[in-house]
Amino acid sequence: MNYETLTSVMRKLALEAGDVIMEIYNADDFEVKVKSDDSPVTAADEAADAHISAGLKAAFPDVALVTEEQATSHTVDAKTFLIVDPLDGTKEFINRRGDFTVNIALVEDGVPTRGVVYAPAKGRLFYTGSAGASVEETGELNKDVAGETKPIRVTDPDNSALMVVASKSHRDQATDDYIGKYDVKDMTSAGSSLKFCLVATGEADLYPRLGRTMEWDTAAGHAVLAGAGGKVVRFDDHTPLAYGKEGFANPFFIAYAPGVTLQKA
Repeated sequence: MNYETLTSVMRKLALEAGDVIMEIYNADDFEVKVKSDDSPVTAADEAADAHISAGLKAAFPDVALVTEEQATSHTVDAKTFLIVDPLDGTKEFINRRGDFTVNIALVEDGVPTRGVVYAPAKGRLFYTGSAGASVEETGELNKDVAGETKPIRVTDPDNSALMVVASKSHRDQATDDYIGKYDVKDMTSAGSSLKFCLVATGEADLYPRLGRTMEWDTAAGHAVLAGAGGKVVRFDDHTPLAYGKEGFANPFFIAYAPGVTLQKA
């Protein structure tokens, strides 16, 4: 895999998909359908997926592709694959809260090694560079020309005053009970894969997720966090969260800056 080409293609496709999403987001109304698993889907999910999938297949025809919106891809069995969630945070999109993201990642041997997370309503773009280090692109975002970037890095956390980020739409008592095991200075909530990015930039130290997620929800954010020095581990035994699992479902997990002293489940 040519990582330089991959970074360029993923960045461009994410920004283009963001334009497609925002056109629908800013419309007076849009249809919301319900998938077989009772999760919502909109025309924005489907249009962004079609655009990203076509672009990835054209650029990397020999690399397997897994995407949330194409059930036929959920049986892919490959060590190296691209994985896409064209619109993570559909509930945030429907409620016009802005915390939704475009997510594209490369997984190699069970590890998300490269990824891009774009929050079009917030104008924030995070991605791993060709060498694997993560950046946030600043200034006006141009899909054809990469702008200035700043390196992002996890904090050196103070375990007596941690910053915690949790889900906006999927918060529950079990999550609150687990967070209660830490000395928390402040908490914030965010939707979608933005939570990984807040840990990656040092805006938060810890993100526990005690709820159902799929690999396409997490791979890009995981890659961005890893490229900023962060880690993502299973909630139960604190071993690294692996990808390419049958069915692509994740166990509960914890994303964090390595200086955090993890508490047991």
